[in-house]
Amino acid sequence: MSFSFARAASLPAPTHARTLLALAAATLAILPHAALAQGGAGPNKLGTVVVTATRSPMKLSEVLADFTVITREDIERQAFGGIGDLLRNAGCVEMVRNGGPALNTSLFLRGADTRHTVVLIDGVRVDSQASSGTSWLAIPISQVERVEVLKGPASAIYGSDAVGGVVQIITRKGGSKTQADLGLGFGSLGTRKADAGITGTAGIIDYALSGAVERSDGFNATLDLPGSFSYVPDRDGWRSHNVKFRVGAQLNAEHRLEAIALKSHADAQYDSSKSKPLNDDHSIQDTEAKQLSWSAQWLPALQTQTSLGESSERYETKPSPYLTKTRIRNLALNGSYEFAKNRQLNFILERREDRLENTGLVASLHGEDQRHQNAAALGWLMSEGAFSLQAHARHDQDSQFGGVNTGTLALGWLLAPTLRVVGSAGTAFRAPSLYQRGSVYGPDLGKPGVKPLEAEHGRNIEFGLKYNESLNEASITAYRNHVKDLIVFGAAGSCQSAFGCYANVSKARLQGVSLAAGTQLGPVRLSGTLDLQAPKDKSTDKLLARRAREYGTLRADTTLGAWALGAALQASGKRYDDAANTKPLAGYGLINLDAQYKLSNELRLQLNLDNAFNRAYQTAGGFAQAPRTLFVGLRYSPTL
Repeated sequence: MSFSFARAASLPAPTHARTLLALAAATLAILPHAALAQGGAGPNKLGTVVVTATRSPMKLSEVLADFTVITREDIERQAFGGIGDLLRNAGCVEMVRNGGPALNTSLFLRGADTRHTVVLIDGVRVDSQASSGTSWLAIPISQVERVEVLKGPASAIYGSDAVGGVVQIITRKGGSKTQADLGLGFGSLGTRKADAGITGTAGIIDYALSGAVERSDGFNATLDLPGSFSYVPDRDGWRSHNVKFRVGAQLNAEHRLEAIALKSHADAQYDSSKSKPLNDDHSIQDTEAKQLSWSAQWLPALQTQTSLGESSERYETKPSPYLTKTRIRNLALNGSYEFAKNRQLNFILERREDRLENTGLVASLHGEDQRHQNAAALGWLMSEGAFSLQAHARHDQDSQFGGVNTGTLALGWLLAPTLRVVGSAGTAFRAPSLYQRGSVYGPDLGKPGVKPLEAEHGRNIEFGLKYNESLNEASITAYRNHVKDLIVFGAAGSCQSAFGCYANVSKARLQGVSLAAGTQLGPVRLSGTLDLQAPKDKSTDKLLARRAREYGTLRADTTLGAWALGAALQASGKRYDDAANTKPLAGYGLINLDAQYKLSNELRLQLNLDNAFNRAYQTAGGFAQAPRTLFVGLRYSPTL
């Protein structure tokens, strides 16, 4: 493998962003040495049990993939922030927003497109077969227990879409004690938030019920730039509400039933045209997810989980007449059999059904299209002394374009009790969305020789080092992911529409180096990430749009009596807003501050100051990001 980042280092960047990135890089260079020198005291994160890495429970210390866990402790420090704010600190993640948090948001994991990341809520896949994307306001962080981020191809485990990785949001569940959780806060931009929840156990039943509302007058989401056609001098607010329940029944020591349901609604204002300044344009997104599951321990060595899940995403714009609705239904049987100590076989049987209703589908489909995929997968997990192996293979049979085989092989070697070297290779794919294949912007299959869209395919290889000892950790991962048959929109002779169509015409190379480290220096906890990447279109050698060559985070936390204080730096280098790399977006650096004051064991005051120096920046050309905002809230969590 050969990675060249000399050109990235030589690109001119604004002094502010370049200085902050240099600070983050210098700190990350020091942190591993500090970690090695520090004795670890306190809770050990390595014992955390995760499920996303292999679709079976395993300790974080045993995961060979590049993997991040955002714990409940991390979430509470963010107070009234959102899922997007949490993910920005996970490393390898860039978020692009067209204005406020309720408007269109893209997540680039390791430089891959937002459609190349699988998003799960308690194991339920949330997806759009059109282009609206996942609503990150669907779940407020008060309802989240942890977030798991699997970086790198994972189609051998999760099937279609897992080219860049997987993000799983795991919500809170009932505990042994009955506990309420109430939050109320107010902030800049006329922002108001409130949430309430209760968790507990009654006999064999455990439960977690919650709801939340959010309203904001917002800020102007568009900028008055030369050539802008949508700028209107107003404020673009948003509002959202959601409810969620998670109920389980522990029938006996071997069998458990669980039901999960979520429903959310987000309504965001946006500007559509200068020529219509009096229009009150709205982007409306409704998300639903539900699942029934049965977990069984048939033998000491054999366990299974059977689940039936369904999610729907409804996206609408008003008064512009656009409406799209995606429904995904998933039936799965997955389990594991432990042949001997440190020898485990995982197995998966799965059926996925997709349905799309969209006003832009071709007339012959009468506004609706659907398909299904059947899949079978095996995984083999083993360790022997210092050596570890994790292998996965999967076959997906799609009703529209046929079969796809994917696989992943990861190896690990303990150089010392706290230091592991890892390497892996794997393949992935993404099926064309129903909108890409069936809309008026799909290929004109009525013309001779024109073929339907095929799946996109990825091949990845990576190597890394991981150091972990109690509170001290450091890692470095180098990766290269070749993605071919990329579906892009452009003009071509095989189009039905005069404006162009989707076609399998592009190739991309996603390569980079990711660093992460954390340590305890006296009373201060320091942690940070730094990503150096070169995600490029191989046919033009241009950077993919809206990806920075370098970006990073740095965070410091400490406690002073009843105060818990935190400061975070987020920095990003220069990007381009277009595939031709002719429209640069300046780099930026943000400072975010947070504090909690413990008024009692059950009541705490929370303060957040985001974008403390009021930095103006863009992640998508022509769209503003939030200015400096102050938020003050109270959280009351009594045991009943």
